[in-house]
Amino acid sequence: MGGLDTRAVFRGLAAAIGVLALVWLALWYFIPAPPTSLTLSVGPKGGAFDQLGELYRQKLASHHVTLNLRYFDVGNEGVRLINNPKSGVSAAFFFTGQTNAAESPDLLSLGRIDNAPLWIFYRAAVPIDRLAHLKGKKINVSPGVAKLVGEILAAHGVNAGNATISALLIPAAVKALRNGDVDVVFLPAVPMDSPVIQSLLHDPRVGLMSVTQADAITRLFPALHRLVLPQGVIDLENDIPAADVNLIGSSNVVVVRKDLHPELIYLLAQTLKEVHGGAGIFQNAGEFPTQVDPEFPMAQEAVDYYRNGPSFLQRYLPFWMINYAKRLAAIIVAAVAVVIPIFTYAPRLYHWLIGARLMKLYRRLRDIEAELEAQLTAAQIEAVQEKLEGIYRAARILPMRHSDLFINLMTHIRLMRMELAARLALVRD
Repeated sequence: MGGLDTRAVFRGLAAAIGVLALVWLALWYFIPAPPTSLTLSVGPKGGAFDQLGELYRQKLASHHVTLNLRYFDVGNEGVRLINNPKSGVSAAFFFTGQTNAAESPDLLSLGRIDNAPLWIFYRAAVPIDRLAHLKGKKINVSPGVAKLVGEILAAHGVNAGNATISALLIPAAVKALRNGDVDVVFLPAVPMDSPVIQSLLHDPRVGLMSVTQADAITRLFPALHRLVLPQGVIDLENDIPAADVNLIGSSNVVVVRKDLHPELIYLLAQTLKEVHGGAGIFQNAGEFPTQVDPEFPMAQEAVDYYRNGPSFLQRYLPFWMINYAKRLAAIIVAAVAVVIPIFTYAPRLYHWLIGARLMKLYRRLRDIEAELEAQLTAAQIEAVQEKLEGIYRAARILPMRHSDLFINLMTHIRLMRMELAARLALVRD
């Protein structure tokens, strides 16, 4: 009986190991490990998102994830890159209006990250406070917001027919403004504390436009909103700016491809929360990143993180271990759901199969009993004896020798042996 139990245990263990191996392979396929690197489309070197990209890279490096920054100098190249699954770009910074869900259906938003003023700097002896006054001026519009700014200018009657409009990148545009090659520059989303903006705000030759029609513009263009740069916020000692400045602004967004690994989406959402969650000149603490986006569907992983904070695993495990912990948890669930029933029902199935085999041998024994009802020759009796011995040999290799069914079968075989031997002796006499 001990040998039987040992074999049953080994069979159960083999079945359990097989099931767990299949579960692990399935989990390896359905819960793949997150990549250790991803590529973020940033835009031009020294542009609006350059500093943010570097900050994100430092944050992700602390989780042993390499963030590669993809720079480019062509206007909407970032849209083309992230929409192309072969480009290697998995995430991107966008200005409002660059693209949307209808044009880029494979993208998800991680939320709006800030209130971004559209800085309008000009060179003029007389302050400019209305966009309609830009007729006849040499205007530079950064390529990333060319579409949106073009619509705003057109609403004010400013177009290529009555103004000279160029599309230099930010560094070249600022240089052209200082040299007098352009009269006005539109600089999108550059942080107020960046060297570019600080130098222009402190330059006495350059003015920052206070848009008197900001409220009207934001009503006509829902993607925009009015921002106020308070008097003295740049430099209290020198009172810069000398009065409140009305700005028009939008909100920037970080988008990812839908096929980006969920764990990397969680990690990016955590990074956005750390970088953009505080208070600033144009935002309240906790206002960003947002849980809704007017242009793209939100990534559910990001929404979950913003609402509930880090998960249990994220709180207590390093990033690279989270996926393995999920697999282990899934295996434990599989063990409870699959392996335990195997140990419970496998012995019953095993006993049933052995019992079915014994019943089959019993049917062969009844067939022999039916043959004995006729008068048999010595040769026929010997043939029946051979059949009986075949049943005996088949029964002897069965493991359940302690069962009542087995004992009964062997008892009947012994009785039939005696009967056959007696009949063979009578026939030969």
